[in-house]
Amino acid sequence: MNNVIVVIGAGQIGQAIARRVGVAKHVLLADMREENAKAAAEVLENAGYETSTATVDVSSREAVHTLVETATALGDVTGLIHAAGVSPSQASPATILKVDLYGTALVLEEFGSVIARGGAGVVIASQSGHRLPPLSVEQNKALATTPVEELLRLSFLSPDQVTDSLHAYQLSKRGNSLRVMAEAVRWGQRGARVNTISPGIIVTPLAKDELTGPRGAGYRRMIEVSAAGRPGTPDEVGTVGALLMGTDGGFITGSDILMDGGVTAAYWYGELAPQ
Repeated sequence: MNNVIVVIGAGQIGQAIARRVGVAKHVLLADMREENAKAAAEVLENAGYETSTATVDVSSREAVHTLVETATALGDVTGLIHAAGVSPSQASPATILKVDLYGTALVLEEFGSVIARGGAGVVIASQSGHRLPPLSVEQNKALATTPVEELLRLSFLSPDQVTDSLHAYQLSKRGNSLRVMAEAVRWGQRGARVNTISPGIIVTPLAKDELTGPRGAGYRRMIEVSAAGRPGTPDEVGTVGALLMGTDGGFITGSDILMDGGVTAAYWYGELAPQ
């Protein structure tokens, strides 16, 4: 029986984690675009990994459930890497909330029902979730525990309340870490763990879109004044993902790892602090 690692979002970060945790396992690469999944599979296969591919729209329950059935038919799902999403420069507020917030909650619910004992999941959130001002206790609990199909009906997520794509993204990514904390309880009942990673600016095609988009100057300033003074790499995220999914991370669940080169520190207490 195969041990199956499911990668949703077959980009650079998803691949980097999969390379570290997918050895001697079956890696199922799923993406919205079939060509992305196949390209990633070719790279991994050429490096000695056993792979298969699937297409998935994480904003569709039917599509996510079909992916779960595909994965469980291959073997025991021992790992989930959820790295799919859209950025503020790529989509409207409504689409960001649907894909990044609702889609993540849906993936956690569906795969949390089949994850194998001893398994682990990692969700890629964002430093943006750490720059949102504090929400109320009630709002935190709502993002963490509201039934998936009711999530987008929360009053503070309504179109008149969330009018900006960046705000939608920040809410979604804050929601991802809160949702994972709540899901860690349910996953724990199956003997499995789940965590989020909140990367800063990591050099990927998505980041390049942001750096050349309408907010590009702001992103470049973030890099300049951060303690690291540079963007991160997918391999650095892969190292943290491997820790969280491996035995060395066996005492870590329901947690969020912020890895942004010091950008958030600069935002709250340094040169990026709002005036």
